[in-house]
Amino acid sequence: MCDAISGSRPGARREMMESYMRRLKELEELAVSFNGVQKCYAIQAGRELRVLVDSENVTDEKASMLSYDISQKIEKEMQYPGQIKVTVIREMRAVNYAK
Repeated sequence: MCDAISGSRPGARREMMESYMRRLKELEELAVSFNGVQKCYAIQAGRELRVLVDSENVTDEKASMLSYDISQKIEKEMQYPGQIKVTVIREMRAVNYAK
């Protein structure tokens, strides 16, 4: 009850929200700093990181190592509650048209 009253006043949770958004942005920036990474999305309230890589420059083996390397860098450089799942997605598409 007291928390609800305290939290309802203007600006009460602003600092928590700003630090949360900063942490998500830092997670994404950390992953994008690796070679071959095209895009990165922090999802599930920052408990999961989806990393999209360039399939022409990143092999399946390198994608596996990239997932491990990113997770290790997160452990060393960031503070976060719980654990963060790092998923590297390597997608190859072949498109042709019959005319």
